Amino acid sequence: MAIAVKRRTLLLGGLAGAAALGAGLRPTDRGGEHSLYFQSMGTALDSANISGPTMVVDKAKMLANIATLKSNIGGRYDYRIVAKSLPSVQMLETIMHASDSNRLMLFHQPFLSQVANELPHADVLMGKPMPVTAAANFYAGTPGVNGFDSSAQLQWLLDTPQRLQEYAELANRIGEDLRINIELNVGLHRGGVANNKTLLQMLDMIESSPRLTFAGFMGYEPHIVKVPGDPLDYRDRAMTAYRGFVNAAKAHLGQRWPQNVLLNCGGSPTYQMYKEGDYPFNELSTGSCLVKPTDFDIPTLDDHIAASYIATPVLKTLNPAESPVDGAAELLAAWDPNRAQTFYTYGGYWKALPESPPGISINPLMGRSTNQEYMNGSASVDLQVDDWVFLRPTQSEFVFLQFGDIAVLDDGVITARWPILKNTSS
Repeated sequence: MAIAVKRRTLLLGGLAGAAALGAGLRPTDRGGEHSLYFQSMGTALDSANISGPTMVVDKAKMLANIATLKSNIGGRYDYRIVAKSLPSVQMLETIMHASDSNRLMLFHQPFLSQVANELPHADVLMGKPMPVTAAANFYAGTPGVNGFDSSAQLQWLLDTPQRLQEYAELANRIGEDLRINIELNVGLHRGGVANNKTLLQMLDMIESSPRLTFAGFMGYEPHIVKVPGDPLDYRDRAMTAYRGFVNAAKAHLGQRWPQNVLLNCGGSPTYQMYKEGDYPFNELSTGSCLVKPTDFDIPTLDDHIAASYIATPVLKTLNPAESPVDGAAELLAAWDPNRAQTFYTYGGYWKALPESPPGISINPLMGRSTNQEYMNGSASVDLQVDDWVFLRPTQSEFVFLQFGDIAVLDDGVITARWPILKNTSS
């Protein structure tokens, strides 16, 4: 008991001291009501009888982002859709139609198996080197049942001679022809071939195998916007490295260089950095910019708009706010008016940031909860039990998989539920 009292005293003393020292920096009331947009979204969810945490995609905004992307690429490159950021067959179908592209990039064997069966017209490039067991599991399933021809529509991304040897042995063992795309290290040091010696060794290994075909390169560089320094300088250095690998391969293969070679690059953060100039690739990949989570609120994507939200109901309200530590809630609210009320939401601890109503935030003292998130707001926030709180995901590739079917908002109405990709093979 003495220890508990001491801790409580220290906490209250610290809060009081902070309030006194920060009186001149006291936060202002940031609270408010939902905008008409979020009021309409809440009404749409209620009308659809949705009662739990839900991922909502605004279809019109997503289509606007696709139009923006097509305008920016302008026909200079082919476009490949990054499926991990848009993990739903129906969502991918919608994007494929609107973007005039059947090209997908996949990162997970169960997703590949589902796409092969449900989107048999897709052209697939794997986005990371997979354990050879994952490839074996794919071929052990039933790809091709709906017409998907893996020997013509699928490229496996490989990064080392050792992994290449494993895939060559698999191809011989199962009697399947495999197309191989080689991952390049263009300066980001995320793996991949780092020198011409290794590259030429892998090209020779592919040519010596009766079951393997060289299909192209992938040079991933979107992290250049995150490293210190000038992104354009890093871009130019990455493209110099990429071009060097292409030239070395062309010189080595001569007439055997593929006519339809696939040279992949880019990502949402960097795809607009190639509007002008001559670059060694012929295809750009993006995904996240079509729904724009908060991690993509960056200058290179200023012309894209947020199109995805987490909606979750309010389960409980406390006004005024209360805390297990006597006096803590009162002191916090006295210093920060945005701590005046408490709202417990249905679920939480997602990779997401509160979006609406204005001014709500995660309580800084109580810790996070995946069951009932403890949030605060000012007296200006009018939230009642069963009202909706909206958050923006910070990313899409993982977060979208946490909510089951995606609710599709179209002109103020939930018009469809898009099932997410399955995480296990059936």
